[in-house]
Amino acid sequence: MSAISYKQFTIGVEEEYMVIDPVTRELKSHEQKIVHEGQKLFKEKVKAEMHQAVVEVGTDICADVEEALLDVTNLRKNIHDIAGGLGLWVGASGTHPFSHWQKQLITDHVRYKEIVNEFQDAARSNLIFGLHVHVGMETREIAIHIANSARYFLPHVFALSTNSPFWEGRMTGYKSYRTKVFEKFPRTGIPDIFNSIEDYDNYIKVLIKTNCIDNAKKIWWDLRVHPVFNTVEFRICDIPMTINETIAITAIFQAICAKLYKLRSQNMNFIMYGRALINENKFRASRYGLDGKLIDFGKEEEVDTKVLIYELLDFIDDVVPHLGSKHAISHVHEIMDNGTGSDRQLDAFGKSHNFLDVVDLIQNSFLKGI
Repeated sequence: MSAISYKQFTIGVEEEYMVIDPVTRELKSHEQKIVHEGQKLFKEKVKAEMHQAVVEVGTDICADVEEALLDVTNLRKNIHDIAGGLGLWVGASGTHPFSHWQKQLITDHVRYKEIVNEFQDAARSNLIFGLHVHVGMETREIAIHIANSARYFLPHVFALSTNSPFWEGRMTGYKSYRTKVFEKFPRTGIPDIFNSIEDYDNYIKVLIKTNCIDNAKKIWWDLRVHPVFNTVEFRICDIPMTINETIAITAIFQAICAKLYKLRSQNMNFIMYGRALINENKFRASRYGLDGKLIDFGKEEEVDTKVLIYELLDFIDDVVPHLGSKHAISHVHEIMDNGTGSDRQLDAFGKSHNFLDVVDLIQNSFLKGI
């Protein structure tokens, strides 16, 4: 067996930030001023989103997690400084604790007008903030195989990212309410298994031919193979509150892909479970975060979520040294010990019963770790 080249598993990270009024702590339209200033420094790495209170950033193609850490840190720091110069704050949370979507302006762009026209209030209310991680693959054929198997681990990593317990001034009872908001859109959630890349591409062609979509980017699953590039994109996670959380989650997704590739190169496959079963675990992760139980489908029994995450860390342990991500993944233990962004938001609200304090926590954590 030839040696595996781990350099193929490049990384790209996309984060969506909320823009906040420092006085009212509500979401605030920045009239794309942050985007315009950000593009002077980073060009297309800074983008507008459908709602004017959102700024999207994306890293370059990074060789490893250390490059990704530097890139995400640089983006967060500069966007923070640009916003501050405009008298605004930025923060990272899957939902805003109390702002109402009805008050937020939609970006004037033909793509967003088309989406709002088609989905109406489902689109207007989609005021959420996520993390997307792209992992490079050898070929798109390999990518679809990796994606099929990686689906099983989505709820495990998602539980680590949960960071949206509030919605429009209410405690929702979920550790990630962002996912419940997004489920109103079609073509979201856990994808089905595809037998080949041709099977996947034919599915896209049928949707385009029948006017369901006009391009493959309108498939918003929790995990998808890019329609052009050799990458697998993980889209299930809330935007983490801190940089270290983002990089830890990025490193886990990269390691999952590398381990599944290693198994395939040894003529071994990870068991692929159906969408209906994985959805049970996704619900549990969104509802309880790290505090609940997930289903171990092999044993057909409930297991503490943290136990299964530790098993996941053991599963990927042999590829981590080759990826140079041991330090990044070690932060998972801190998340397990101290809780996710949702846990910290709930703790802040529990102490004062004041949503302003929750927003302050979100804003103060944006550059934590730099």
